[in-house]
Amino acid sequence: MKHSRFLIIGSNSFSGASFSKHLLKDGHEVIGVSRSSEPDEVFLPYKELKNEIHNFNFHPIDLNHDLPLLVKLLDDYQPQYVVNFAAQGMVAESWLNPKHWYQTNMLAQVEMHDHLRKLKCIQKYIHVSTPEVYGSTSGWIKENLNFAPSTPYAVSRAACDLHLMSFYNAYDFPVIFTRSANVYGPGQQLYRIIPQTMMCARMGQILQLHGGGSSIRSFIHIDDVAVATMKIAFNGDAGSSYHLSTEQTISIRELVKKICDLTNTSFKDLVEETEDRLGKDQSYLLDSSKARNDLEWRDSIALEDGLIETLAWVDTNINTLKNSPLKYKHKA
Repeated sequence: MKHSRFLIIGSNSFSGASFSKHLLKDGHEVIGVSRSSEPDEVFLPYKELKNEIHNFNFHPIDLNHDLPLLVKLLDDYQPQYVVNFAAQGMVAESWLNPKHWYQTNMLAQVEMHDHLRKLKCIQKYIHVSTPEVYGSTSGWIKENLNFAPSTPYAVSRAACDLHLMSFYNAYDFPVIFTRSANVYGPGQQLYRIIPQTMMCARMGQILQLHGGGSSIRSFIHIDDVAVATMKIAFNGDAGSSYHLSTEQTISIRELVKKICDLTNTSFKDLVEETEDRLGKDQSYLLDSSKARNDLEWRDSIALEDGLIETLAWVDTNINTLKNSPLKYKHKA
């Protein structure tokens, strides 16, 4: 495979750092951009690659405040592919400061895209979106489902997706959207349900289970998503969206019980059931047949195997991880 130049926006994120690792392993050149300095290496899977890390360069750039720096970097580096993982996440917290979510996930992005569309070097722009744009759904949903966002977070992401489609239609901007099921794996931030449950079990802390864990989700290993994203970058169709999901579902409650079994922890002692979060979608199950048929992609890591791998990462790095927050802290 010919080696290419990638610019990864949101390279400090779990998905961005994991995708960067896959790119480096395949010999590609990667520029990473995130608004904060790089976190501890336990949260940066690409740091494991001692022989390939020389092909990675990091730049701390905040889209909300440092757009001229990003524009200069794009002009100087001339990437062939840009993959954007950057977004203000966390659904429940978006109700508290909605304007921060709209600023980061919509307004700052529009300014960046208006520059990107003028760059002749860009072959594909991969915009990592979210199934939250669909709202609460029933059954397995395809990529052509109408948006019905139900939270400020989801509204901000849906608005950005619609804006990008207008750029595709007006300027032939080569955008492709990905929407993944719940990702997990080694290196994930501890406020996400799988590592948080494991850390609570190991440290004897109480896990708050919102709504009793009744929500239904599909969990997909981050390595499977990274492989799919690579295929989409090289072979996906501009203007298209691709769902990335396993074909198995599980309730959050049953997921926590699986982790209790792995950690020899009593579910009753670990969990405190609380009321559900405002606007939480009960279910969204992504039909990934398009990626499977068009790109010959398959998920390959079973949930049970992925949980064992993630728990091994927690146990190996427990002394570092115990100093990291288990709850999300909003950064304005």
